[in-house]
Amino acid sequence: MKSYDELVATLLRFAEQSKLQPLTLGEALDSLDRTAFALISLILVLPFLQPLPLGPITVLGGITFATLGWQMWRGHESPRLPQKVRAISMNEKTWSVLASVSVRIVNFCHRFTRERMVHLVDGRRGQKIGAFILMAAGLLMAIPFGVLPLNNLVPGLAVLFYAFAHMERDGLMIIIAFGWLVVTVVYFSLFFLALYYLGNEALQYFQFGN
Repeated sequence: MKSYDELVATLLRFAEQSKLQPLTLGEALDSLDRTAFALISLILVLPFLQPLPLGPITVLGGITFATLGWQMWRGHESPRLPQKVRAISMNEKTWSVLASVSVRIVNFCHRFTRERMVHLVDGRRGQKIGAFILMAAGLLMAIPFGVLPLNNLVPGLAVLFYAFAHMERDGLMIIIAFGWLVVTVVYFSLFFLALYYLGNEALQYFQFGN
């Protein structure tokens, strides 16, 4: 299940199944190719590709991606999601929205993805590179920033491009994924530096005020 067409068809199938009753992530993902780390990561990252922070959900999502990355690093052949994530239930509307978003992503990605630099995605080396991206993006996403804009979007883009890379065997997407990790670290670092600076300024203000 590596093509984008299969991804969209799969999400539409989930939407059909959820017409009868809400479908949990665990039930849905159990029906996928059990080796499809990239496909599962792509489905899971879609809700995080928005600028608004999602609070505790972002933390849970980050832990999930980090867990998947750790499993890949250890050479697991099939992904195992945390029980809390598996139990998340989504209705027909939610699955339909995910499918619609996937179609837009597919149309965008077909413009520039192709098979190249396959040494970055194939074999055990490719698996470890992908694992590192998932672990790093997951841990960054799991930092509880609260109301910081883009705190789920920026590391989520690293996960997204990792998925593109492995679904299309496109090593350039791996490089772009690492680029988003760097952007995430810089963005978060600037946020912490701003907090530190503003905290010092506030402290000095109140000290002089007294």
